[in-house]
Order: sequence, then structure tokens, then C-alpha cells
Amino acid sequence: MRHATASPSLLSPVLIAGSLILMIGFSIRASFGVFQIPIANEFGWARAEFSLAIALQNLAWGFGQPIFGTISERLGNRAAVLLGGALYALGLVLSAFAITPGQHQLLEIIVGFGVAGTGFGVILGVVGRATPEKHRSMAMGIATAAGSAGQVFGAPVAEIMLGYLAWQSVFLIFAGVILLAMFAVPFLNAPDAEGPSEPAEPLGRVLSRALKDPSYILIFVGFFSCGYQLAFITAHFPAMVTEMCGAIAPNGMLAALGITTTSVLGAVSISVIGLANIAGTITAGWLGARYSRKNLLAGIYVLRTLAAAAFILMPITPVTVLLFSVVMGALWLATVPLTAGLVAHIWGMRYMATLYGIVFLSHQIGGFMGVWLGGKMYDLTGDYTLVWWIGIGVGAFSAIVHLPVRENRAPAAVAAA
Repeated sequence: MRHATASPSLLSPVLIAGSLILMIGFSIRASFGVFQIPIANEFGWARAEFSLAIALQNLAWGFGQPIFGTISERLGNRAAVLLGGALYALGLVLSAFAITPGQHQLLEIIVGFGVAGTGFGVILGVVGRATPEKHRSMAMGIATAAGSAGQVFGAPVAEIMLGYLAWQSVFLIFAGVILLAMFAVPFLNAPDAEGPSEPAEPLGRVLSRALKDPSYILIFVGFFSCGYQLAFITAHFPAMVTEMCGAIAPNGMLAALGITTTSVLGAVSISVIGLANIAGTITAGWLGARYSRKNLLAGIYVLRTLAAAAFILMPITPVTVLLFSVVMGALWLATVPLTAGLVAHIWGMRYMATLYGIVFLSHQIGGFMGVWLGGKMYDLTGDYTLVWWIGIGVGAFSAIVHLPVRENRAPAAVAAA
């Protein structure tokens, strides 16, 4: 008598633990824009000062991603995440005692490396290795959506806490929460990526092949605009809404929900983006298993470009803020499972954390430019309009760049010249 073989499950302890770490890490990461005005007001800083601190955090996150990817592949996933969590908490604790722009900027570099160790590069790598290929794209979408779930409550919780506590105390509490998340690390155990279809090759040889592949370079370049747009909005959108949005009607629906000021609306907008993105990233993961990932990526960048252009061309009101947040949220991190899945599909899972980490560096260079330019142009012009249009331009560029990518799997090895 034949027994049916159980189909490998999508849900696993690795996916649940990885999603939890991403959710907590990104809830804190997404809240930094809420601190923009309180910190600047307390010390009398120009907007560009704290913006540069967040920009450097993004850059350190980008440079740290391939480093932690290599640590994960050489020393194990759990060692990489534990080191990242320790740096994340340390950076937050020290930042709570920083009183000069230079101190904040230096310490946010530590936070950025911490985010890298607990972020997408390491977590998606281990989730990908622990998940059967037919479920891999969906699992990456779920893990990415977990980051958005954290974003849903991160900024509003920070805003509420700032109503009762000094920002320094909030930083210390966040550091403790990061350390608590490390209790999920023992469950991050995945098999080696190597298999019969992926012969063991030295990392250096795989990197050399990837860096000579035009498709890898195009993916690297195209991810720049994603980082620019997301980091700019995370860091500056709450302040932009606070200062540029029309007044909230005192007898309207938002006021009845407790959203009575544009400051609160700015924090809620980040939450709405995160909420919409839960559906967006899971949908992207589902679509990525069925359709061309490069074409899906191009489509996402086109839709982002159109949404951003429509928003800035219309009067900024509470209604347009919320509509934009929903639309942008649906497209927010939808690029991550598709980009990570594209890298894994073309070059395999063995060194996926490192290869995706290098691509993610482009994302974070874009993030650095978006956050830093946002603060710099605000100080020069008094608003965010010009830097917003730059983001629209780079988004359209990314849509075009993804079209020539060749989606076929790269050969496992090449003959020596």
C-alpha cells in the first residue's frame, strides 16, 4: 500500500522566527522620522543635521549587509543576527546620551550595522534556504511583510511615547525591545544551500561571475531608487505632512479617531504605508512565483512614479496623504521579495545573502541620498518639493533599467580562460 508523501510546508519555525525579528527591528527603524522634529527642536539644529544621522544609518546598513551576509554564510545565521542585535541595541543606548550632531551621526552608523545584521539580507537568506523552492517566493513575501507589520505600529507607538517620555527614554526602551527579539534567534536554523544543482564554488569566483554579469549590474543600479524613495519618505514624510498638509477638520472622521493634528497624521501615514504593504509584499511574493520578476519590478517602479507625481501635483490634504499612503504602501517593500527572489533564481541560494547584500548596498546608497538631500534641500528651499521630484525621476529610471535583465539561471561555473 502506497502512502502519500506530505507536501513540504510553507510555514516553518525559521519563517516565524525570522518574521518576528524583522517585525521588531523594522518597527523601530520606521519610527526614526518621528524623532526628526523633537530632536532638532531640543538642540536647535538645522533639519539637515539629524537627517544626515539617519542618512549615515542607511549607508552603514547598506555596507553592513554584504558583511553580515558573509558572516552568516561563514559563521552561521544565528551568529550574524546576534551580533546585529547587539550593535542595534548598543547604538540606541549610546544615542540616548548624544548631545551633538556629530555624536548622533557617528552612533547612527552603529545602529545601521545593527539593522543590517537583523535585516533582510540575513533573514531572507536563511528563510530561503529553509523553504522548498515552490514556496520560496511566497515565504520571502511573508517575511518582508513582517517588516511592514512592524512599521504599522512603530511610528505611532513612538509618537504616543513621545507624548509622555523624553526621546532619550524612548531610545532606551527600544534598545531593550531589540534585545528581547534575540530570544527568537535559536529557531533560525536552516540547511546548507548547497545541493546537486549548486556545486560548491568559492565565494570569490561566484562574486566575480556576478559582477561581470550585466543583469546583476542592472539589478544593482535599479535598486537605488527604491532606497531613495523609501528612506526619504520614512525619514521626512512625517515632518512634511506636519508642515505642508492642510488642517484636519475638527468635526471630521479623522478627528473622531483621535487624529487631530498633522503631526499625528504624519506618524499615522507611516503606519498606513506599513499596513498596506503587508498585502502588497505578500501579493508580490505570490506573483513572483508565477510571472517574470523583472517585469513585475518594472511595473512597481512605474506605479510608484505615477503615484508620487500625482501626490505632489495636487494640494496636500489629509485625504491625499492617506490615499498616497495606501497606494505607496501597496508598492512599498514589494520590490524586496522580487529582487531577492531574482538574485536567488539567477545565482542560486548558496551565496544569496552576500549577493543580495551587495545589491542592497545600492538600495542604501539611494537611501542615504534621499534622506540627506531631503534635509539639505529643506534647509535651502524651505520645503521638500524639489527632492520629491528627484525621487520621481529616479523611480522612472529604475523602471527602464529592469527591462533588459535576463532572468535565466546563470551557469554554476565557467571554464577558466
